[in-house]
Amino acid sequence: MRILTVLIAFVAAILLLLGMAAVRAARHLAKAPVPGTPAPDFTLNAQDGKPASLRDFRGQWVVLYFYPKDFTSGCTKEARNFQHDLALYEGKKAAILGVSGQDQVSHDKFCAAEGLHFKLLADPHCELSERYGSVVNLGVARLSARHTFLIDPTGVIRKVYLKVDPASHSAEVLADLSELQKASPPS
Repeated sequence: MRILTVLIAFVAAILLLLGMAAVRAARHLAKAPVPGTPAPDFTLNAQDGKPASLRDFRGQWVVLYFYPKDFTSGCTKEARNFQHDLALYEGKKAAILGVSGQDQVSHDKFCAAEGLHFKLLADPHCELSERYGSVVNLGVARLSARHTFLIDPTGVIRKVYLKVDPASHSAEVLADLSELQKASPPS
């Protein structure tokens, strides 16, 4: 009986320590920026090897979307839909910027294979993804999470998407962009 009590106390202590470690680790993970806050600036290389900064897009809307990996089914579907709707975004003075952990060579091949005509930014150490609270940590690898941030022409985040369906996401973003532009027409 005494051994069982000691064993239960030991297991409870281990679970408590693991729980405290998980809480401590969660505090150190970056949280996604919220609507109404300035979008964190960045400079990353695009698929063409040229640097792109968020500040380069001041004066226009930006769809900043994070995705896990080039050439995967969900990421390909999402990118194809953004490409399909690209003219509609351009008509609304909105740029699309995709971000994932692959390098610019992978992004260049992905753009060529899929006919993508918007920028894909290389975030090989997931540093920008982490600043936007958009990282999936798989233990041995880190990937960008499938999140999107709709940023207004002044650099303020207006909409955050943390649950994304790749098949319908572009249409959802376009609808929200239209509503936001109606609510705050250009000055």
